[in-house]
Amino acid sequence: MNSEVLLPQSSVPAGGAVLNPFVIVDDAAGLVDFVSGVFGVAENAEVRTQMPDGKLIHAQLRLGGVDLMIADRLEGWPLRPGLLQVWVRDVGSVLQRGNAAGATTVTEPTPFYGEVTLGRMLDDWQNIWWLWAPAPGQADPAPAWEGGSNVVFSTLDKTLKSLTPGTPPAH
Repeated sequence: MNSEVLLPQSSVPAGGAVLNPFVIVDDAAGLVDFVSGVFGVAENAEVRTQMPDGKLIHAQLRLGGVDLMIADRLEGWPLRPGLLQVWVRDVGSVLQRGNAAGATTVTEPTPFYGEVTLGRMLDDWQNIWWLWAPAPGQADPAPAWEGGSNVVFSTLDKTLKSLTPGTPPAH
């Protein structure tokens, strides 16, 4: 389907995506290091923009074809962490890497619909990462309303309710 509004993917500069998330956090440089280490991607150093006080007004990492943009929260700005979905090769290993870098597992690797494994982690900047991996041949789980597990919803619900809006996490 072609959109009369969106730029065609092939026309996006530098091979980027049509939609790219931008998060505002405290300690943007720390989040850049976290993302780089956990997902094995490099920051695009050419676009890093640091203010005279050392805060980052722009940092960028490419995960697949999408650029994750990150900035430090400035005075008067609210925190704007993200709910971010990433396709990975192995959910469990990414959760381990995230835990080693300070993240908390929200949802252990769990069979999901469409031959997919799902896991989630909460980083120190209040971003929740949905981790997806293909699981060919894996059967779909039974829905909670048919006696199946409710872990996919319940773990997310518990985590979101535990977060206090506008309160930066302890680093």
